[in-house]
Amino acid sequence: MRSPLSPEMATQEVPLNETLAHLKTESETLKLKLEEERAKLHDVELHQVAEKVEGLGQFVMKTRRTLKGHGNKVLCMDWCKDKRRIVSSSQDGKVIVWDAFTTNKEHAVTMPCTWVMACAYAPSGCAVACGGLDNKCSVYPLSLDKNENLAAKKKSVAMHTNYLSACSFTNSDMQILTSSGDGTCALWDVESGQLLQSFHGHAADVLCLDLAPSETGNTFVSGGCDKKANVWDMRSGQCIQSFETHESDINSVRYYPSGDAFASGSDDATCRLYDLRADREVAIYSKESIIFGVSSVDFSLSGRLLFGGYNDYTINVWDVLKGTRVSILFGHENRVSTLRVSPDGTAFCTGSWDHTLRVWILMC
Repeated sequence: MRSPLSPEMATQEVPLNETLAHLKTESETLKLKLEEERAKLHDVELHQVAEKVEGLGQFVMKTRRTLKGHGNKVLCMDWCKDKRRIVSSSQDGKVIVWDAFTTNKEHAVTMPCTWVMACAYAPSGCAVACGGLDNKCSVYPLSLDKNENLAAKKKSVAMHTNYLSACSFTNSDMQILTSSGDGTCALWDVESGQLLQSFHGHAADVLCLDLAPSETGNTFVSGGCDKKANVWDMRSGQCIQSFETHESDINSVRYYPSGDAFASGSDDATCRLYDLRADREVAIYSKESIIFGVSSVDFSLSGRLLFGGYNDYTINVWDVLKGTRVSILFGHENRVSTLRVSPDGTAFCTGSWDHTLRVWILMC
């Protein structure tokens, strides 16, 4: 029989509760002070600074290629550095490597699970990585022999305790970053499958990540269901900046070409721009008429345009400086789930729940 609490134990518990309450109050006070300090530096809005910048003229973007072959929703895609090949993954469990010029399928792999939510091309163009509901990130080496059985060469690199939501090679084929529904991101060695660094800081599923564009960049940004966008130091595993201004899940994050800022897209129907040097949000891209969530975002090569794929089947194109929408693109017959600008900036590709991918170019 359990003995009742002694008076000494009871008196020990009271201060502990008081201490926790005091620490919570102190942490909230510190958060408010930080916001006040940030607000002092918030002297002008980005669109006000850009008032004298010449506006963008009218331009037309059209679909030049439609890639058909998936049997279900396209969930992710990535460009090869050769500016020609594309890898895509789908709910049908297939990963397909395409020639975007000819629309031919060069390789196809059937994964052991459906909902392949992540795929990425290696910097060398000699391998692709993918994963999803199998909780793993698998790497497949590619060869010139299109009839080769890629599944036999599969290498399981990463293992999470929940679904894999995104993956990205670092500046070499030897390391890969992953994010997962288990609330973590991780850096892995491709050859050995060893965990090099783990990143803990999100309070819910991590849905997306993007590596800083600098050749020597050691940071990446992630977004998740906790409405937070976190910037991480890959060497220490520490979260070095955190932004929490979205009102719903963050589905996509993408660095500005200079690496000094990043954009995010969310289920709250907005895209937002965060300046890392100013340590704050500097722009919101939204309209009252847009009520559907943003699934994917990416910048043009110059950084002047921000492309957003939306759940209402459209792609909205925003003027980053002025905050205005400059174009709206139609073509997909279901939600746009993924969007990436090509490495040379001459085109961008979108994937959709309508089972297709589309390659768009600017028509002069």
